[in-house]
Amino acid sequence: MLRPFFMLLSAVLFSLHAHAGDPYWLKGKTGDRVSVEVFRSATCGCCKDWIVHLKEHNFDVTDTVVDDVAPIKQRLGVPIQAQSCHTAVIGEQVFEGHVPAQDIKRALKQPNLQLLTVPGMVSGSPGMDMPDAPKQPFRVYSLDKQGHVEVFSEYENY
Repeated sequence: MLRPFFMLLSAVLFSLHAHAGDPYWLKGKTGDRVSVEVFRSATCGCCKDWIVHLKEHNFDVTDTVVDDVAPIKQRLGVPIQAQSCHTAVIGEQVFEGHVPAQDIKRALKQPNLQLLTVPGMVSGSPGMDMPDAPKQPFRVYSLDKQGHVEVFSEYENY
């Protein structure tokens, strides 16, 4: 008698994890397919949720689990103050942390950009958008090939 209940409960819990927590992050979804490699720790749940966010935006994700992401960040030139929990690479561009998929697709049209980053782990950002999570304002920063840092986009009241 309990077996069907547990099967249903498992299905519900799995489906909750299988889509974005906040439908806001589905805005701007395009049909463009993009291949990306994500480097992450095996123990980081928000990294897995960010990967789900990318897949919802038609990214073909190569999920590379590593023991230590620090050497990868260093090799790719991610400044310490720009770091977060996971790092993604598309061609020569690097995407650090919980960068919205929409911003990644926009950045790919700007080949002079070397890095987009959301430093830290901002509550409410893609992958950090669990139900009832507070939505903190945040900025996505860009670093171009000449070393200039700018605000690429801002999220408030989302």
